[in-house]
Amino acid sequence: MRIRVKLLGAAFFILSPLAVNAQSYETQFTRSLSDVFEDVQKQFGIRLKYNVDTAGLKLPYADFRIRPYSVEETLKNLCAPFDFVPWDQGKGLWKIKPYEYPRRKPEDGKKLIAYLNTLYNDKAQWEARKDSLRREVRQRLGIDPLLEQSRAQKSKMQLGKTRKHDGYSVQNFNLPTVNNHTIKGSIYTPKGKKNIAPSLWEGRGGLPLIICPIGHWNKGRYNEDLQCRLSTLARMGAICVTYDIWGWGESEDEVGTEAHHTPEAHVMQTLHGIRILDEMLKRKDVDKSRVAVNGGSGGGSQTVLLSLLDDRYTAACPVVSMAAWFDGGCPCESGIPIMLSGGGTCNPELAAAFAPKPMMVVSDGGDWTSETPVSEYPYLQRVYGFYGAQDKVKNVHLPNERHDFGKNKRQAVYRFFIDTFGLDESQLDETKVTLEDENTLRFTPKRK
Repeated sequence: MRIRVKLLGAAFFILSPLAVNAQSYETQFTRSLSDVFEDVQKQFGIRLKYNVDTAGLKLPYADFRIRPYSVEETLKNLCAPFDFVPWDQGKGLWKIKPYEYPRRKPEDGKKLIAYLNTLYNDKAQWEARKDSLRREVRQRLGIDPLLEQSRAQKSKMQLGKTRKHDGYSVQNFNLPTVNNHTIKGSIYTPKGKKNIAPSLWEGRGGLPLIICPIGHWNKGRYNEDLQCRLSTLARMGAICVTYDIWGWGESEDEVGTEAHHTPEAHVMQTLHGIRILDEMLKRKDVDKSRVAVNGGSGGGSQTVLLSLLDDRYTAACPVVSMAAWFDGGCPCESGIPIMLSGGGTCNPELAAAFAPKPMMVVSDGGDWTSETPVSEYPYLQRVYGFYGAQDKVKNVHLPNERHDFGKNKRQAVYRFFIDTFGLDESQLDETKVTLEDENTLRFTPKRK
């Protein structure tokens, strides 16, 4: 074996080739990231699950990044050079994921809310911030020129055949919007005044209207939970409207599935929500003083955005969506960087712009809304307090449930609209709902 001799004053070191190639100052103490992760699992008694590829990745000063007193700090130090993020899944399991710009940690959300609270201390300061946010969000979306173009076409909503059920009816529609695009959906309408409590319509000039953008639920607009909710609300006296998200359902037939994964989806879904409201408010059976927006998950993100941009709404109910530390992730929710508005914002702040009008936020313990009762909700209460209207914002939290629009979430929505719009609670019976198949819910023009 060849021996390498280094002289340093009176001292000398004898290093073999193996030692030279091992960890040393000369090699920046570099090790394979995979090997380091293996050692960390043994040292801390944890398991790692990877959503990233670590093959071939080398980490300088690897062992110096380990903190024997903290697995969390250790994993952050190991992941940071590669823009990976460690996520604690509980029970000793950690996921190593790529950095996602819309997704942070709960503590990040709390820090953001604490920062936002320093920006305004009274109604006047908040109003200035709100107006600035609204203008910048509209500008970033580029929504106003498209709205002007769409409205100038004076296209009328085409209606399909009415299907009558127990206490309500369903009618599909098609609305041309802009650039030769259309939006299709379904309208759920209460069945006749004799089936509706007189308090709902006498002296009102019409019935409540609820616009219902959808999220990424299985089957989209044809989802059974969605049909159940809208049908029940209609039975209780509200006109409800739902429509396809961009690139799903009948929109997929028009623009293709991949269109949903583009920034265009963010803009077009917002445009569609506004244009549908335009058309529905032309109906003589709609009470313009009782107009709401209600959706879950991605539909909850749209609920917040539409409530920010459109003053015609008088009530809002985002479900399992609103968090200070998660913006949605899908391009239809965060394809355009609206959360950079005002130097940095989040859905709770955009939702706060709805104050002092009635709002209910539904959250659960199994998704990014898990911190709502201790973080987002107190923040909303503070802003509503600027108007003396803390009683106008509510939170229903279901700590033992996960991300869905299940029965308990629907029950919370029913109660909100019973209290807010005076819907007829005696007609709250989901067993009376008729679930329709996809073909039935697709738009077909009426025969002349």
